[in-house]
Amino acid sequence: MADFDLIRVEVAYALPHKQKIIALLVEPGTTALAAVRRSKITDHFPELDISVAKMGIFGQSLGTKGLDSADKHILHAGDRVEIYRPLAADPKDARRKRAEKTDSAKSDATNTDATNIQADSTAAK
Repeated sequence: MADFDLIRVEVAYALPHKQKIIALLVEPGTTALAAVRRSKITDHFPELDISVAKMGIFGQSLGTKGLDSADKHILHAGDRVEIYRPLAADPKDARRKRAEKTDSAKSDATNTDATNIQADSTAAK
């Protein structure tokens, strides 16, 4: 196939301390998963298991919202396949813990205010 029949796509993966975007020329009809394999991104991130990694195109998760899964999603010129890291914590658990901290801080502030009011009324006598 001649170069003019190829399309340009990118494969991206990032860790907090290291990021990589690999540009590729692929044949029309190439799937997201095939492009990821062809990019050899795992040479840069050996811990990455692309067989189970979640993927998306410009922030839209593949396999959701009407998009095909990575092994079926056909890429278009200019697409960027993003490989997502697993979440460090469940979002619901993280939200609940933050709410508990906020409630605890509010409770401490209320108790401090009540103690100060009692101290002020005792001092006034």
